Amino acid sequence: MFRSTPSRRILIVTDAWRPQINGVVRTLESIGRVLQAAGHDLHYLTPQRFWTLPVPTYPEIRLSLATRRAVARHIGMVAADHIHIATEGPLGLLARQYCLDRELAFTTSFHTRFAEYLAMRMPVPQPWTYGYLRWFHSAATRTMVPTPSLRQDLLDKGFRNLTLWSRGVDGERFHPGSKTWFTDLPRPHLLHVGRVAAEKNIGAFLELDVRGTKIVVGDGPDRLRLMRAFPDAVFLGYRHGEELGAIYRSADVLVFPSLTDTFGNVIAEALASGTPVAAFPVTGPLDVLSDPKAGALDADLGQAVLRALTLDRADARAHGERFTWEVSAAQFFQALEPVLAPSRKMRA
Repeated sequence: MFRSTPSRRILIVTDAWRPQINGVVRTLESIGRVLQAAGHDLHYLTPQRFWTLPVPTYPEIRLSLATRRAVARHIGMVAADHIHIATEGPLGLLARQYCLDRELAFTTSFHTRFAEYLAMRMPVPQPWTYGYLRWFHSAATRTMVPTPSLRQDLLDKGFRNLTLWSRGVDGERFHPGSKTWFTDLPRPHLLHVGRVAAEKNIGAFLELDVRGTKIVVGDGPDRLRLMRAFPDAVFLGYRHGEELGAIYRSADVLVFPSLTDTFGNVIAEALASGTPVAAFPVTGPLDVLSDPKAGALDADLGQAVLRALTLDRADARAHGERFTWEVSAAQFFQALEPVLAPSRKMRA
């Protein structure tokens, strides 16, 4: 859809970047490849340019020790037609102020429920964090959100100028095929993929009283604790590329116990692999699993697993084919705003 447009120079500012492995990084990298293939000049401002410090209790995430001057110099050198601020951390704050100081229009996106995540680790009331997030995004021409249910939730919390930006999946990497993993483990093979952290609610999956083998792919601060608590589960650590695709294809069900994800990229990856999904009926799964033939939603996660085991893998794959990075990149591009576009008065 955006291939016929003139080439644009786009700057994406993000506090989340490699070596982090999460949905934000995967999304920004994936749409970047599509936009570059369409002829656009894409630039990223990431923590890789600066000294960083690890986040307490979550060392995988590192915060940039960037200065206002360094960020301004980089943004000025890029001279972008469009500026998108993807995260609300130190780099996002400095880029936001740069744009406001020069009356440049910019867009933002809402990827993560930081209010809920922070409250799990520190005694910070969620309304305080949402107040900061609302203030941060209020200066943007528009804020991109991944699902209709999240959009409504944020509107109810006082956010404005929200537009939808869905997610995609690499259909060449994640596709149906033969079962090559777990052949020596009792079936059914129940899989979880994602960060092994408190906000993912993995305990709700591992505590299920269901037959078969529970398998966890990923790493994070809760991995050792969960390995000790659930010795019968199989923990594989991070897996990537074709190996990860083969793991999805070999699973009977992906179990997605998170109550706080805004989309759930791994749901789309599982569906594209022909693997049905079991999840709670909350924001993210409610939107992605809109076809009951592709996955099962239930407040009783065990019942969702049992129903998912009865679903046809071909139906899961057919639903998963709806999510492509080409469509996602087109939505992102159409939501961008020219930096010099006339717009409403931006608020600091």
